[in-house]
Amino acid sequence: MDFTTYWQYSDMVTRTLFFLLLALSIVSWVTGIIRILQSRKLAASVADDLSAQIHSRRARLIDTDGATRRLVIEQTLLKHIGRYRFASERGLPILGTTAAIAPFIGLFGTVWGIFHALHNIGVSGQAGLGQVAGPVGEALIMTGLGIAVAIPAVVFYNLAVRINRRVMYHANDRAHDLLAQSADIAASQQPSAQQSTANSKSSTTQAQSTKSVSSEQQAVQSSELYRKSAPSQLS
Repeated sequence: MDFTTYWQYSDMVTRTLFFLLLALSIVSWVTGIIRILQSRKLAASVADDLSAQIHSRRARLIDTDGATRRLVIEQTLLKHIGRYRFASERGLPILGTTAAIAPFIGLFGTVWGIFHALHNIGVSGQAGLGQVAGPVGEALIMTGLGIAVAIPAVVFYNLAVRINRRVMYHANDRAHDLLAQSADIAASQQPSAQQSTANSKSSTTQAQSTKSVSSEQQAVQSSELYRKSAPSQLS
């Protein structure tokens, strides 16, 4: 029996299940292709995009200290990595759901078809092999359709998950590099800050010592003037 004859003798439930499997198949193919293309594009640009985001943020934090700069960079990296993970997982629930429920929908169609086939055989009163094998074989078509819909969904899901792992690997690897660069920059700026602090302290100490010396000189001059003026006052 060809598909036209099968479709002609199928009931409303079987036709509904067939259109449901057809819709799931179309959605899984479109979603899978789009998801793989977007994941590959994200894997190629995630490292450069993360570096650009951190460099722009680092330029605005040039006047802050090293600890604050490192904390802000870490929070920025976590935020963008979370966004990349969310973007890379779009469409995966659709593929996973299709791969999980499509065989069961086909199996339900088979059970429904076998039930009606056996019911019709019981009503007709003919229980030969030819009367049983034909309707049962036709009912198994729904199981085959369910498996045919689930297989591409599983393939697309596994490919997308594999590419997303590569995306997160590139993102985490670049994040560690950027954190190491931030630590190196902070370490290089720390001696200069210490040197400037030491210079300011030394200048302050020198000014204080100069002030004390001048105070001592003024005291000596005052004492000499007092000594010179004391005999004249006595006479």
